[in-house]
Amino acid sequence: MKSEYSKELFDLRAYLDEKRQKINAASDRYIRDHRRIMLAMRYCLMADGKRIRPILCIAGAEAVGGKEADVMPIACALEMIHTYSLIHDDLPAMDNDDLRRGKPTCHVAFDEATAILAGDALLTLAFEVLCNAKCSDPARLLQIIRIIAAAAGCSGMIEGQMRDIASEGKVLNLEDLENLHRLKTGALIEASVISGAMLVGAENKDFEQLRAYAGYIGLAFQVTDDILNVNGDPKILGKAVGTDEARKKSTYPSVMGLENSERFAKELIDKALKTLNDFDKRAEPLRAIARYIIERKR
Repeated sequence: MKSEYSKELFDLRAYLDEKRQKINAASDRYIRDHRRIMLAMRYCLMADGKRIRPILCIAGAEAVGGKEADVMPIACALEMIHTYSLIHDDLPAMDNDDLRRGKPTCHVAFDEATAILAGDALLTLAFEVLCNAKCSDPARLLQIIRIIAAAAGCSGMIEGQMRDIASEGKVLNLEDLENLHRLKTGALIEASVISGAMLVGAENKDFEQLRAYAGYIGLAFQVTDDILNVNGDPKILGKAVGTDEARKKSTYPSVMGLENSERFAKELIDKALKTLNDFDKRAEPLRAIARYIIERKR
């Protein structure tokens, strides 16, 4: 089944808006009471984010014939994990950022202790939601939970964050920089795409192609983030720019230059799109999201 991308115009903006609304509505049902901890969790989870990870989960499922409703709990759990990581990343002990998603960070809006606990609570809630997801094959659901746990933990995102902290003030080579970002950013993005496809029973060939796609876009996402930290508009981004240089972090622009970074991101997306050549028009969201990743302004 060859791509029909050139034959049909896919409305990505409408797709993203629709999925964000549905993800927000589904997420809202998990955090409805008014205890202080829930207010802090809601403040962060329901903020104006891109929802790229849960949307990739849904799009991955749709690409192999699955339905949005089948994977919505997993999509919500992925956004909870991502949001928890942002809360902790913004803390004074980490990046000490005051602005996230266009408003004060959790520790600024509440306090540091509440922010730490809100992050912890979102992470544990995510796994509660994952355990309650419906799947015809319990062993498959367990495998999905294992994949997401590895991507979010000390074999994935957490290890990437540790390397990021350790690298401040040092000049990394391209290999070390890529390894760092494949862990810090790419691991959870890869888990997002493949968990959705896996839940709805993707065939092995499709699964491996989606894994390759996710690897390319995960790295391209971080390269673009590095670029936006140099030349982005803080009003559009909803967070400060120039922070990487201020913290003396190695980034793609600092290591290979801005123009080469932009070229590298495009090459990654071209490779990602080639992995989808055998998919039909149900993979149009994945193709459009790949292009969006390097064209976005936030």
